[in-house]
Amino acid sequence: MVQLTFRKEERIRKRADFQRIFRVGAKIQTPHFRVSICPNGLSHSRLGVTVGRKIGSAVQRNRIKRRVREFFRLNKDSLPGSSDLVVTAREGAVNLNFWQVSEELKGLFRGR
Repeated sequence: MVQLTFRKEERIRKRADFQRIFRVGAKIQTPHFRVSICPNGLSHSRLGVTVGRKIGSAVQRNRIKRRVREFFRLNKDSLPGSSDLVVTAREGAVNLNFWQVSEELKGLFRGR
């Protein structure tokens, strides 16, 4: 049974981890997101989300982060296992609803 929670150990929280993933991870881009993927050696995937200040107000940035985390929570089983994912929102992401975010991110992981 798939657990539909977003636990603390599934989050990337340390700056050093973000920097390592940005430095050595594979990068994939969509029109509204950039995803860096790096193997982590753990039994589960971890997610980090970054949204720069140029993207919008704090409310808009937090909304994007919530939508990406919700996508991760609902689709953990279809994402690459044992890897760290950092999703960076790009310009225009504030205009997407949850279903548009889901479709765009699902398109990245279909071929993997």
